[in-house]
Amino acid sequence: MSNQQLLRQGVAAIARDLAAKKVSSRELTDDYLAAIEASDLNAYISVDADGARAAADKADADRLTGSPAHLLGVPIAHKDIFCTANTATTCASRMLEGFVPPYSATVVERLQAAGVVSLGKANMDEFAMGSSNENSAYGAAKNPWDTTRAPGGSSGGSAALVAAGLAAAATGTDTGGSIRQPAAFCGVSGIKPTYGRVSRWGMIAFASSLDQGGVLAPSVEDCAWLLSAMAGFDAKDSTSADVPALPDFAEEGLPPLRDGLRIGLPREYLTGIQGTVMATAFDEARRLLESAGAEFVDVSLTNTAAAIPAYYVISGAEASTNLSRYDGVRFGHRASDAIDLADLYCRSRSEGFGAEVKRRILTGTYALSVGYYDAYYVKAQKIRRLIQEDFLKAFEGVDLIMAPTTPGPAFRLGELSQDPVAMYQQDVFTVPASLAGLPAMSIPCGFDAGLPLGLQFIGPHFDEASVLSAGHAFQQRTDFHQQLPGATP
Repeated sequence: MSNQQLLRQGVAAIARDLAAKKVSSRELTDDYLAAIEASDLNAYISVDADGARAAADKADADRLTGSPAHLLGVPIAHKDIFCTANTATTCASRMLEGFVPPYSATVVERLQAAGVVSLGKANMDEFAMGSSNENSAYGAAKNPWDTTRAPGGSSGGSAALVAAGLAAAATGTDTGGSIRQPAAFCGVSGIKPTYGRVSRWGMIAFASSLDQGGVLAPSVEDCAWLLSAMAGFDAKDSTSADVPALPDFAEEGLPPLRDGLRIGLPREYLTGIQGTVMATAFDEARRLLESAGAEFVDVSLTNTAAAIPAYYVISGAEASTNLSRYDGVRFGHRASDAIDLADLYCRSRSEGFGAEVKRRILTGTYALSVGYYDAYYVKAQKIRRLIQEDFLKAFEGVDLIMAPTTPGPAFRLGELSQDPVAMYQQDVFTVPASLAGLPAMSIPCGFDAGLPLGLQFIGPHFDEASVLSAGHAFQQRTDFHQQLPGATP
């Protein structure tokens, strides 16, 4: 097994090797740090080598005492949107350059409690606004399958580093597809759980009614192990759902594909891929799952076409509100030598925010302004409700919905950067599930000219187990998730 293959094994395989004492956490951590140092993918914003080695040494010592923690010593990365105590958290923005939180996000704390080793903070689109990772103040991350291609966004760094074997897994966030689209582009697995399943406390806000933390990893099993550790009710988060906890998938394993599982095929999604390589890969996935016992049913999600405009009105409005706190007085970058308060506000925000963040703040503020609130924001919320009702109606007759994650493979860096509308359309298949607050997962399902393609499973609220089960069943019968990119780190 090559070094890259060893590092790309994923969470579950690495955890089993650690438990069997085939390798130590310190050895793995040193290997990952060496790979990161040699990488030209720009997948990390910051690396905490000393902290990672100290955590690995502690994990090895804890294992000698007989600790049963499944994730003990597994090296991962965190998207740079999660606050990490005493370690810089930037959201890939000059606005937060130098910000060192005094506390860690609940997601970070729970994974630390499970024993993982944090290698550093992953690159991303600024404040999670983007579909290509080109909006980062620290430069775009590159796709390891083809470094001229985008890794997707906003969790592009997380997806790229997992695909390249620069961590066993990475946390991410998904507001309109920011876990699933990068997972598809980089040939890894990524899950966005139900809104409220994972605490948002300590996760820097973009759009508060949509943001949800999740995970990217080589396999569905890997995602399940980490999701079990990071999910659960959190009294510190007012949007956290007090629902029964997920099973401990590391202990219990993933459930098998249910007999007679009914999977819906949304005609509005499939129309958009007709005649493409993605359509061929999708049909092959359907046939494989049919042979495993699944039944497929045509469904209609009639308001799908309205999802993109509704999403960008709602998310922009919430971004306008959330990011108003960065004014150079209370939070964020402060311009020097301001003439007066208005000058301080104007120059601090102009210097701190990038072009895409400014665009969304401006459009969101416009949608919330007097005279336009009812015409845009209220109407978008009504459309959101209709989209949710489409899904609820569909789930009366099916257990899951299967769809493409993206229309095709990763586009080239710079290809869409001058056309915001074309960039926004990259989320056409991921935004509806986000508006409805549903769990959804992307897994690799094939290739188009050597570039990965992604298959998406969408489930009813709080039924992550069925989503994971279907994805795992597919991966037990295919090896797309085991393929490695030709570009080496």
